[in-house]
Formats: sequence, structure tokens, C-alpha cells
Amino acid sequence: MNTNNKISWVHLTSKLQQLMVAVLSVTFGISMYVFMNGFVGGVNETFTELSFTSMAHIRIYNELPDGAPSLLSAPDGRTVQFISNARHISYTEGIKNAEKVREVAASFPEVTAVTEQLNQNVFFRNGVTKVSGNLSGIDVDNEERVFHTSKYMLKGNLFDLEKRTDGIILGSGLANSISVSMGDNVSLLTSDGVSRNFKVIGIVETGSSGVDKSKAMISIHSARNIFSKNRNYASDILVSLKDYNRADRVAEAMTKKISYKVESWKEGNSQLESSSILRNILAMVISFTILIVAGFGIYNIMNMTVNEKMREIAILKAMGFDGKDIVHIFLMESLIIGFIGGLIGLLLGYVISYLVGLVPYKIAFLTTLPIQFRPLDYVLAFLFGLIITTIAGYLPARKASKVDPVLILRG
Repeated sequence: MNTNNKISWVHLTSKLQQLMVAVLSVTFGISMYVFMNGFVGGVNETFTELSFTSMAHIRIYNELPDGAPSLLSAPDGRTVQFISNARHISYTEGIKNAEKVREVAASFPEVTAVTEQLNQNVFFRNGVTKVSGNLSGIDVDNEERVFHTSKYMLKGNLFDLEKRTDGIILGSGLANSISVSMGDNVSLLTSDGVSRNFKVIGIVETGSSGVDKSKAMISIHSARNIFSKNRNYASDILVSLKDYNRADRVAEAMTKKISYKVESWKEGNSQLESSSILRNILAMVISFTILIVAGFGIYNIMNMTVNEKMREIAILKAMGFDGKDIVHIFLMESLIIGFIGGLIGLLLGYVISYLVGLVPYKIAFLTTLPIQFRPLDYVLAFLFGLIITTIAGYLPARKASKVDPVLILRG
């Protein structure tokens, strides 16, 4: 340890109470930074996972024509307005060649799973109670690969749909609305007047109240039978990716090979990404505010130290220490405070995050509050803490380096 560092250490240890206050201010700031980012990261991850329990990364479907007027150029240069009415167009709904489209979608390297669904709005009836909702005919094995639906089952087994053509799985909210439970019978009424009876073989809860109050699932073979569709028909083809953030690029590439509408989750649900970004910004603002407040505390302590040590600074400069040495001494003090406070803050932040992660919280697949432990958060917290304490220490150090020893010693 050179002379400048020895002087810095003596200054710090001469007033341990002041040192502890400075260290604790850094400790609190860094621990809150770690906790806030871990908690918000866990919330975002959970919210995203809940959103994708029923929403695919990419959806392929047959888009209805909008019937908007279009302008056509005649050979003689005149413009002819062509108006179409969607009600008068012979339109083929749904995807007729679902298997081929699914194979094309699955050929992309970013794709992890592809499933097909037949979705229709129907009425669910139990006695006199009648509720409208969405009936999904699903390919059970592929549905599990895309949405991992089995882990959201409250009762029953998802794979029983393959064994029973008269089996149906209801969302928990929908089951409550029509007052049915496992083993009860439910009547379905389609818009074409077709009525069928199904037995409840499962209850599912995704954590999304809107989905749970309206969704029911049967096997896609049963759905095709009810709606008189061929074995290669589907209303939607849903795609899961390795990285859902790349959905836009993959959807754009699929559009070149698939003639149907290819829509990424961002296109129809941009609010999900916006809300995640806003939560991250809020966490960063709160964390930085805490660190800046801690920086002001260190600045005040260092400023007081400089004022108290004016005569000592003057003596040091009279002995031959220059301005750079004085800056080194006080800057080293702030760095030591930041280093010690940073290490303790990281440990305290981890402990707080771990304890909060044990708090019971029951929703869908969650049993405790969500917390993320990302190494990058700990690295950034430590670096930001050092930067702020360095700035807080440099300003008083620069002031001390400009002290005129003659004026101070004269009094």
C-alpha cells in the first residue's frame, strides 16, 4: 500500500461511524437495485408465460376480405372504381390444406412446434343455463408441445381427449358459469343448430380470466365431425418458436412460402410488449433514483471530510503532495466505500430476493412470488454503484486539490 492509500485508509478508519453510514447508503441502493430488477424480471417472465398459454408466437389463418373499394386503371387512362361486398363473394373460410401448411411452417429452423386448431363460437348449456364461448378442436399431442397445456390442468388429464370422442375440457371460469364439474354432461349448440352432448373429463386454468371463462377443448376429430369439415381442415395453425422475440422476422419469412395470413403475436398484441417495457423502465428509474440518493449521501460525507481535513490537506501540500495526490486520497476513500457497500449490497439484495421468492402466491402454475436471479443484474448493480460513488467522491476531491496551503495555515 503506497502512502496515498495509507492516508485514505486512516481517514476512513478514524471515524468508523461515518464510514458505516456511507457504506450502508451504498448497500441499501445496490440491494434495492438487485431486488427491483429481479422482481420485475420475474413478473415480466411470468406475465409472458401466462399470455402464451393460449396465444401462439405465430398464428396462420385465412383472413376475411375487407370488401374495401379499389381503383382500377382502364386501358384508355380512365380510373374505374371497383366496389365489392364481402357478403356477395363466394369465400372459402378456414384452411383446407392444413397438413401441408403445417409441414411448411415446421420446416423453419426457429420453429419448435406446430399445431392445428378448429375454433368456433358455440353455446354451452347445462339445464336452463346457457353461456356462449369458444370451442377449440385440438390436436392433443401437438397442442401440448406448443402450449404445455397439461401443466395447467386443475382436474383430469389432457390426453384423455384422444381416447374419448365425447370428452370435453372446460376452462375453470366457464365450468363455474354453467355449474358443472368432473363427470357432468354439457350440451353444445352451434350456429348451424347442431347440438351434441359431451362429458366433462377435465378442468383447465391458464391464469387468464378471459380465456378461462370462455374456452373449452375437444379433440379436433370430434370438432371436424360436429362442423362437417374434412380431415384436413383447420381454422388456425399455431406456431411456437425458440425465441418469441423473433416472431416478426419468422412470420415475414413464412409469408413468402404460405399463401394464408401469417401473423406474429406482436402484430395483434403489441400492448403485451409495451407493458413489459414500461415495467422495466419503472424498475430502472426507481433503482437509479435510489442509487443517486445514495450517491448524494456519500457526496455529503466526503464534503464534510474535506472541510474537516482542510489543515491536514494544507500540511500535505506543504510537504510536497500535489493536487493529483489529494484527488487520489479522497477518490480512493469513495472507491473503498463503494466497493465494500457494493459487495454487502449484492449479498443483501440476493437474500431479500430469495426471501420474497418464498412468499406464497397462488395463480395458475405459480405457488410463490416470481423472482429472477440474473447474473447481469448483479454485475450492473455493482458497476453502477462504483460509478456513482466515484462521481460522488471526485467532486469533493477536486475541491480539496485546489486548496491553497498558505491561506489555510495562516487561518
